[in-house]
Amino acid sequence: MTGRRTVEDQLARVLEAVEVLEAETRAVKDAAGRTLADPAVAAHDIPLFDNSAMDGFAVRAADVATASEEHPVTLRVVADLPAGVSIDPPLGAGEAARIMTGSPTPADADTIVPFEDTEGGLADSLGEVRVLHAPAKPGTFVRRRGADLKAGDEVVRAGERLGAFQLAAAVAAGVSGVTVTRAPRVAVISTGSELLDPGEPAERGRIPDSNGPLLEQLVADADAEVVLVARVPDLPEAVSAVTAEAVEVGADVIIFTGGVSAGAYEPVRGAFDGRGEVEFVSVAMQPGKPQAFGALDAGGLVFGLPGNPVSVAVSFEVFVRPALLAMQGRTDIRRAHAPFTADAAWTTPPGRRQYLPAVVDLAARTVRPATAGGSGSHLAGGLARAHAFAIVPAEVEAVAVGDVIDVMLVG
Repeated sequence: MTGRRTVEDQLARVLEAVEVLEAETRAVKDAAGRTLADPAVAAHDIPLFDNSAMDGFAVRAADVATASEEHPVTLRVVADLPAGVSIDPPLGAGEAARIMTGSPTPADADTIVPFEDTEGGLADSLGEVRVLHAPAKPGTFVRRRGADLKAGDEVVRAGERLGAFQLAAAVAAGVSGVTVTRAPRVAVISTGSELLDPGEPAERGRIPDSNGPLLEQLVADADAEVVLVARVPDLPEAVSAVTAEAVEVGADVIIFTGGVSAGAYEPVRGAFDGRGEVEFVSVAMQPGKPQAFGALDAGGLVFGLPGNPVSVAVSFEVFVRPALLAMQGRTDIRRAHAPFTADAAWTTPPGRRQYLPAVVDLAARTVRPATAGGSGSHLAGGLARAHAFAIVPAEVEAVAVGDVIDVMLVG
């Protein structure tokens, strides 16, 4: 092709090829991190019953409406209600029940007086109680049944991730099972005859394979399942063999790193170019210009990412992560973006959108490069300090202190 493809066009081609994976029913406690295919609907109200928001006394508001330190109101305590009891003691005029937070409020009571508003507090809370402060109004400190959610309400919408907060809400609403999409199965394959196993002693001409562990973690963070991790030399036949292995283990997505550019030894290009399944393109971005993407006839999507670690991280965030989330039926497939002010100057590549690993100060709303070396795709050390990617449009020639920059938050 004669020109570079835009990031938007390449992402659109990726998402056009994505199909939402099949759904399955799971116990809610076993569905954490999965995406709901159908909404989770409340089985009962939250709260499930009227209950006390404070430790104190359940009373009739009319009985204590005139209470003050100068003119305390004395009530007779006729019941004791710790959390977990189911009794509903009757309360007559001038009577109260000692009650703890979360305990059901008696049907005859309409207000809670905290221990702090009585003369003796907890130390003198059975027998009689002297109320020193009148409640602001009837219903004070009573949590009403269904005030949060009612039976039949949607607790978690379809397309949302069942995270910790959503899981807790579903359990609180009595949801026992949910319908979720299957997690995508992913193969992570590093190419390069120069690569060493992590922890293997370094030597001239050989480097550790950091891309494999990087992608394993990024895939897991996208709620997908790694089913194969492999490392192959710069041989097209090795790429073809590991591709067949990935298909055999049922990978929905195969991610290659390296071997997609225009060099003499590009095994991914050598294995796929000309077959029509995988397209090799140049995208107007830095890092991550060489990209490969396609769908195998045998099933499954293939991503070919550049080999440098920063390029891998950027390419994953821009193309692969959105695809993995879309496969799960996720409503929102974008990372959070926000404007930040540059507190350092840096250069940008001509004609390409820059994704710069960056450090952000959330309080000051400022952003700066994560490494003094700038935006080199080989500068893996800077990734350890990066919280975000600063995104600079292709038409911007340089960033100056004080410029407002779009920032993708990733950490």
